[in-house]
Amino acid sequence: MAPRYIVLTAVSGFLAVLFGAMGAHALRATLTERASNEAWQTASQYHLAHALACLALIAWASTQPAREKRLQRIAALWLLGCLLFSGSIYALALGGPRFLGPVTPLGGLALLTGWSLLAWEATKKPQTRLTST
Repeated sequence: MAPRYIVLTAVSGFLAVLFGAMGAHALRATLTERASNEAWQTASQYHLAHALACLALIAWASTQPAREKRLQRIAALWLLGCLLFSGSIYALALGGPRFLGPVTPLGGLALLTGWSLLAWEATKKPQTRLTST
């Protein structure tokens, strides 16, 4: 898979751990005051779960060169979903603008679409890439 997906997945995983720790420690008082601890925790759990899913997808893609482009689309959907879903929840939990509320379900839709495409892809027979000699 393209190196940019590996880098984006690594950054996403890093941020998921960082934001999870910030919610548990540095931002705890703010989140408690705003009654948004649970929302922050949900965002960080989904964020980390999808970073790990992208990592597994990258590993699978390395064994499926003929599927690489389709698997990249799934990774892109998951990374976009993390940004929109978790990102909007993080922002709202800290008092971000209310217009971000409708962004959350769009992120969820991107995550769900990625999972649906993964299920669809898994039902297809493995293909081999033809190479020229």
